[in-house]
Amino acid sequence: MSQNKLVILSGIIVGALSVLLIILGNPANMGICVACFIRDIAGGLGLHRAELVQYLRPEIPGFILGSFIVSSLTGEFRARGGSAPLTRFLIGFFVMIGAMVFLGCPLRMVLRLSAGDLNALVAFIGFAAGIYYGLIFIKKGFTLGRSNKIEKVNGYIMPAFAIFLLILVLAAPKFIFFSAKGPGSMRAPFLISLAAGLIVGILAQRSRLCMAGGIRDIYLLKDFHLFSGFIAIFVTALILNLITGKFKLGFANQPIAHTMAIWNFLGMFLAGLGSTLLGGCPLRQCIMSGEGDTDAGIAFFGMLVGAAFAHNFGIAASPAGVSINGQIAVITGIIVLTAIALLNVEKD
Repeated sequence: MSQNKLVILSGIIVGALSVLLIILGNPANMGICVACFIRDIAGGLGLHRAELVQYLRPEIPGFILGSFIVSSLTGEFRARGGSAPLTRFLIGFFVMIGAMVFLGCPLRMVLRLSAGDLNALVAFIGFAAGIYYGLIFIKKGFTLGRSNKIEKVNGYIMPAFAIFLLILVLAAPKFIFFSAKGPGSMRAPFLISLAAGLIVGILAQRSRLCMAGGIRDIYLLKDFHLFSGFIAIFVTALILNLITGKFKLGFANQPIAHTMAIWNFLGMFLAGLGSTLLGGCPLRQCIMSGEGDTDAGIAFFGMLVGAAFAHNFGIAASPAGVSINGQIAVITGIIVLTAIALLNVEKD
């Protein structure tokens, strides 16, 4: 199968699985959301105490393990790292801050739009603008340095962490938190969620599916190859939402969303900028971490800490809107990532 067909097929399957997971219990317009699921995992581990969003969602370990399995079978697993890890942690942190202010990752942005949530259209414009802004620095020579080959055992850390999370959710020890109400309590059956995660992980590894990469390639190369996967996700989810009666066009009263347009725009502007500097969106970071990329693993943990920070310090948005803390955090993030981009432009 050609790579173009694989990307489109991957998008169709991801879109279908996203709607299926909602039907089977995941929150509305949140069949798959990398940022939201990482946030729930942070809560499940007790890193934040927002009782409505605490659950060790199996989809995230599934993404990592699916990528690990298929990359091992195809010989693409390669332990590597050492490319400005602390900087990547900080960028991952602010990518999550932006996502928590919008209330979703780039994938959920597409899924929200497919269900008629026009707030996601504003966010999409912001996300694309953030990527364009980041590419200004890429074109000037921005780099976080080369990653280097490292001992293979280091590449197994993220898959091992994924297995550890699955053990915890099954064992349910007393120190792990499970929401009794709210989005964290809304979940598809464990095995179905894990299977969906594995399928997405395998497909995203093989197709290189990445929303940030798709828009980046349009700007740089006029290439719609990667972006076609997200068009396929949108169209598939749109059709299924219409069939199942889950489509509702408008801005107001959308599930787990707010209508503060400027912060939807700026939140995803920050996420787009950070994803460009990292070389991939939150989903792509999960996939690369499963391939042995410890730099992506560091970015993942930056997102995990960012999610905890967002809820511990009142930064995360709610359906009521974005707090002053959230607004300050987004502006701070844009300033910090701009400084990182400027300071990491290679001098001639």
